[in-house]
Amino acid sequence: MPNPLDKRRALTPEALAMMDTIARTGSFAAAAREMGRVPSALTYSVRQLEEALDVLLFDRRSRQAELTAAGQELLFEGRRLLQEMDAVANRVRRIATGWESELTIAIDDAIARRAIFDLMEAFYQLRDEAGQAPPTRLKLRVEVMVGTWEALMSGQADLAIGTSTQPPSAGFKCELLGDMEMILCVAPHHALASAPTPLSAAQIAQHRIIAVADTARSLAPRTVGVLPGQEVLTMPSMAAKLEALMRGLGCGSLPTPMVRRQIEAGRLVHKPSDQEPRVVPMHYAWRDNGQPPARALAWWLSQLQSSATRRALLEQHEGLLL
Repeated sequence: MPNPLDKRRALTPEALAMMDTIARTGSFAAAAREMGRVPSALTYSVRQLEEALDVLLFDRRSRQAELTAAGQELLFEGRRLLQEMDAVANRVRRIATGWESELTIAIDDAIARRAIFDLMEAFYQLRDEAGQAPPTRLKLRVEVMVGTWEALMSGQADLAIGTSTQPPSAGFKCELLGDMEMILCVAPHHALASAPTPLSAAQIAQHRIIAVADTARSLAPRTVGVLPGQEVLTMPSMAAKLEALMRGLGCGSLPTPMVRRQIEAGRLVHKPSDQEPRVVPMHYAWRDNGQPPARALAWWLSQLQSSATRRALLEQHEGLLL
């Protein structure tokens, strides 16, 4: 039985290129001329490859270089592998010019998805002098509250958008994204919908509140807006919380831009309370190692310096809430 290691050694880029040349030219003689080799040497190389793989790649009964079914499969996969090798080589060369191989962005669940997708679309439209797009693979993850910081601090993210506090430790840079207003809402058929406003804390505490679970696992998670003794329904996302609110399963606060259309359509009712309006300062943060950021992160940071981009990340919730 052939040694698996011998098979790997036999499947070299040179052997795959040889198969491609023979199939493309239609004969061993023509392939040998193109490759600058004698036909006997090419025939010997093919036989070595066949022995290593323990298959016949060419039909010896034909005067032409006619592939067997196994040979056709090797040719198909070989061409694909050669293309992938070229792609990897190109990526490595471009990574050496300062692009990251991967950039992971952690966003808080309160950040507007439409604005994030607009930024990703703009990133993929970038072109260098050779007309090539960035080689950096983007990875997006959604977190809640402290979980956004945890993703950055643990190294699972390179950029965090929507952090609600300043860095919990040194080694990070943090900039203000803007203020996010949170308003209390209920469904039109909820018991609080017809109650006189402003609502008191005692009134709100008598009703179930809908919350979104903090995704932090190592850092201490936060609980916001829950009153002492209040029944809590915990949801996995802002979208799920919005659905629960519209179904009348409880009361709860969401960012104003996220619920504006629901309120205008009568699917939710805004219920002011006697407490101060809850305004949450949102930030974006990245690790600071004392060196300039690589090119992909630098591009994202440059976009975040735009006041229009910052505003969009806080407000463009209409039509896209995942």
